[in-house]
Amino acid sequence: METGRLSLEEWRAWEQDGFFVREAAFEKAELERLRDAAERCAADAEAAIVRGGDPYAIDGNRYHDLVGATVQYEHAEDTQTLRVIEPFHGFDAQLDALIDDERLVTPMKDLVRDERVALYTDKLNLKRPREGSRFRWHQDSPYWAHFAKELDRLPNVMLALDDASVSNGCFRVIRGSHRAGMLPGLEGEGRLGPLFTDPRAFDEADQVCLEVPAGSLVFFSPHSVHGSEPNHSDLLRRAFVITYQPGGRRMFKLDAIRNAGARPRPAQPCSSS
Repeated sequence: METGRLSLEEWRAWEQDGFFVREAAFEKAELERLRDAAERCAADAEAAIVRGGDPYAIDGNRYHDLVGATVQYEHAEDTQTLRVIEPFHGFDAQLDALIDDERLVTPMKDLVRDERVALYTDKLNLKRPREGSRFRWHQDSPYWAHFAKELDRLPNVMLALDDASVSNGCFRVIRGSHRAGMLPGLEGEGRLGPLFTDPRAFDEADQVCLEVPAGSLVFFSPHSVHGSEPNHSDLLRRAFVITYQPGGRRMFKLDAIRNAGARPRPAQPCSSS
């Protein structure tokens, strides 16, 4: 069997819990390079904002559309701190190469149920010290439901760039919540309300706080209810979240196909037909 495919234990965790963890899959030297690349990405995004783009706000959350990416700011009105960059892979050659890393792609062959794997979307969550805000409980599937087909074939993997703990706002997931499929969102809470999961639809007592060391991989279902609390510490808590799909399908925000693997094809424009 190809190295990196899911073990029986991981399959069971995926089916029962909606997630599993591979701890410390990336080594210290690799992480240093990826952290540097993440900071270059953030700096390049900030520079691109100065040059132009399209700023807007939804429900008080501030965004800035750049060529090929959307940036979200932290929630405080007077801050220019970046919160999320999606997608990030176009900012840096090293980040683009990460999409093809076998430690991500090989297990995704099992999770997308296809020997060919393509990128769907990717996000850099920055979670800066003392300012990184919470991510409310949500599923990814409602966000993608009006664009993608076969939502259960859009698995996520999070690569922790820093040690994650409760104090710096680690990733949290509701164990087993994926088994209910797409859950109802919040009504009457603005335009974004429907994207946050109604707390009456799951039991918060089932949450798991994933305090994992830097370099760990967390694979989780698009139907898994997940979120995080603010970063109250003086430590960084950066992470990449990459979503894959069966090969040959176009990306979420970019009108191109980005197949992933050891010898990927270059991104190609999608047919207009």
